[in-house]
Amino acid sequence: MRQSVLAVAAVGVVGLLAYVGLAQPYGRPPRPGGPRADAPASSPLPKDDAEKKILDVLDDMDRNQRRGMLNVPKEDGRLLRVLAESVGAKRVVEIGTSNGYSGIWFCLALRQTGGKLYTYEIDAGRAKLARENFKRAGVDELVTIIEGDAHKELPKLKDTVDSVDVVFLDADKDGYIDYLKTILPLVRPGGLILAHNVAQQAGSMKPFLEAITSNKDLETLFVHMQAAGVSVSLKKR
Repeated sequence: MRQSVLAVAAVGVVGLLAYVGLAQPYGRPPRPGGPRADAPASSPLPKDDAEKKILDVLDDMDRNQRRGMLNVPKEDGRLLRVLAESVGAKRVVEIGTSNGYSGIWFCLALRQTGGKLYTYEIDAGRAKLARENFKRAGVDELVTIIEGDAHKELPKLKDTVDSVDVVFLDADKDGYIDYLKTILPLVRPGGLILAHNVAQQAGSMKPFLEAITSNKDLETLFVHMQAAGVSVSLKKR
C-alpha cells in the first residue's frame, strides 16, 4: 500500500512539473527569455525553530562557502527538498557531497520522513567541511558520508540497503552513465533519479541523457534548463 501511494505521489510531482511549464523534453532548447517575468517569487519559510536553524546555515553557506564548491543554485536545492519529501524518501543517495549544501536541502525532507542520506565525496577536504556543516545544521545523524571514488564505493551500497528512493548525481559528468548503471537496479519502482548540470546536452553528458530518455522503464523530464538544468527520472512501476 505504501509503495502504491508513493508511486502516485512521484507521478504527480513529475506531471506537475510539466504542467506548470518547468519541465521540457530532452533535446529541446531552453525557452527564449528564460522564466516568465510575471512568475511569482518565493523564499523558504521555516515551519519551526529547527527548520530555521537549517535554513540559516544554508544561507550562510550560500554567502560564504559557495566559491569553488560547485554547489547547486538555491532554487535547485529547494527542488531537491520538495521532490524527496513528496515521495516520502527514506533512503537518498547523493554522488558529489562537496561541502554538504545540497545534502542539507535533502535533510530538510529526511527529518520529516525519518530517512537517511548516503553521500559520496572523493575529496577529503570537502568531506571534512561537509561534516562540519551537517553538524552545525543539526542533521549529522541523518547523514553517512562515504569518502573515496564513488565508482568503486557505490557498488558496495547493495550490502547496506535493499532499495533507494531518490538518487542525485552531481559529480564527474562523464561518470553519470556508470553511476546510473550501478544504482538503477537498487532504485525502487516509484523512485526518482535526479541529475544536475543536464543543460550541457552534449559531449560527456550525452550517453547519460540518451540512457534516461530511451529506457522504457523511466519517465524523464528536464527542469530549470535556463540555468544548470536538472533531470527528473521516475522509475516506473
